[in-house]
Amino acid sequence: MKSFLLFKISVVLVSSLGYADAVDNNWGEEMNNTIKTILGGSLLLFSAFAEDNTDNSQCSEIHAKHILVETEARADEILQDISNGKLSFEEAAKKQSQCPSGAQGGDLGYFGHGAMVEEFEKVAFATPKGKISKPVKTQFGWHIIKIIDKK
Repeated sequence: MKSFLLFKISVVLVSSLGYADAVDNNWGEEMNNTIKTILGGSLLLFSAFAEDNTDNSQCSEIHAKHILVETEARADEILQDISNGKLSFEEAAKKQSQCPSGAQGGDLGYFGHGAMVEEFEKVAFATPKGKISKPVKTQFGWHIIKIIDKK
């Protein structure tokens, strides 16, 4: 709900105050960059901003993929390769993950609260849909988590 209100307020300010005044309202760099990108108030981009900032604590289930490796350094290297486009997340999981799910591109399917170890769950539920987490350490090693869907 918080994101929807931000969306509505942003549209009104860009429409009534104009681009320069909306950017000067000290909303923070992410919102200011969003306003600059939309060049006059495109509702489509504001909608995308609102969707990416939904309150993740209200999700009951998520669909995630992950890559499991032994060290933080290796997780950082893999994340860098994915970010640079050298490998897709799924290719990296198949080639690098030590988890059996790696054979399916790291796919864990849907799961709810309490199904995973606490450190993994906390990061997974906090990561926005369509995004990849920074490496997170659990008792099993280092994970890179990609969120596919949230319900």
